[in-house]
Amino acid sequence: MAAFPFKIDATDGRARTGILATPRGDIRTPAFMPVGTVGTVKAMTVDQVKSTSADIILGNTYHLMLRPTAERVARLGGLHKFMRWDKPILTDSGGFQVMSLSKICKVKEEAVTFQSHLDGSRHVLSPERSMEIQADLLGSDIVMQLDELVSLPTTEDKAADAMRRSARWAQRCKDAFGTRDAQALFGIQQGGTFASLRQESADRLREIGFDGYAIGGLAVGEGHEGMVEVLDYAPEMLPAERPRYLMGVGKPIDIVEAVARGVDMFDCVLPTRSGRHGQAWTWDGPINLKNARFAEDENPLDSNSSVSPSCDYSKAYLHHLVRADEILGQVLLSWHNIAFFQDLMSQLRAAIAEGRLEAFRRTFADRQRRMG
Repeated sequence: MAAFPFKIDATDGRARTGILATPRGDIRTPAFMPVGTVGTVKAMTVDQVKSTSADIILGNTYHLMLRPTAERVARLGGLHKFMRWDKPILTDSGGFQVMSLSKICKVKEEAVTFQSHLDGSRHVLSPERSMEIQADLLGSDIVMQLDELVSLPTTEDKAADAMRRSARWAQRCKDAFGTRDAQALFGIQQGGTFASLRQESADRLREIGFDGYAIGGLAVGEGHEGMVEVLDYAPEMLPAERPRYLMGVGKPIDIVEAVARGVDMFDCVLPTRSGRHGQAWTWDGPINLKNARFAEDENPLDSNSSVSPSCDYSKAYLHHLVRADEILGQVLLSWHNIAFFQDLMSQLRAAIAEGRLEAFRRTFADRQRRMG
């Protein structure tokens, strides 16, 4: 029996909307998780994140185990208390960062050995250690298995080797995690862009049994069309009665297309990264506030929004802050972008519940592509 009840309230085609109930609060799906990699959603306070109606945020094992260390976070009461966030937290296992950020990384069956990108110190991350850090030390609500992923494009042999090691690690994670009522464990489907490998991965994960299932190994070089091709079949390989999480995605158009194909949960650094670089996401696509055309634009980013940076400040003022390299510009645009992504999820949930997702999808794509 799954740790957290997942109730699907409505479907529209392959899309669904529902509730994942956790002890720290309900997660409305489809859901977007702001990324709080090192215990903070960049440039935002916890109260600002909450004002956007986010139900859950994401933290990261790799970064927190290096600084301030998972043991220190545990001594200080766990990640929720440490960062003053009382809603659910999902932690990524750290596998992606180990592969992409470490100075030296050696993947063996027992564990991954790597050197810190901060100071070169040597560390070992095994499936068992990942479970200890996430579940016991950080106190994550949703724990992700440790997996191995490869950048795309890749050969079928390399994708198969990484997928099968991930499946073996999934069993070790499940064994180490055990049975918990207040925490959930998600398995991660791998297999690159190869449908047969994705099916084998899903079959292995089903046999082990998880509280939720993620689609991993995308948004790593395959592009939008390549991602959509995989999403045409990958979500339906996973159990329909459990939440499906597409890791590291993404742009609004990616999210809408994935929701239409049955995905329930998302995370991405894009909203805050864009905000720190002067870009705002809007219903008519992304806009660059550095552009001179906004210098005397008295209109807000979104007059219909209830979030302050979206409706209270003119584009001219935001343009000024960005051009002057003021920290406040990064704060307001990051805040706006997270609010936009949450508003997008709210409107997707409403469209599914009312049976009009296809019309919403077409209109959204037309507007985004026209401007973006």
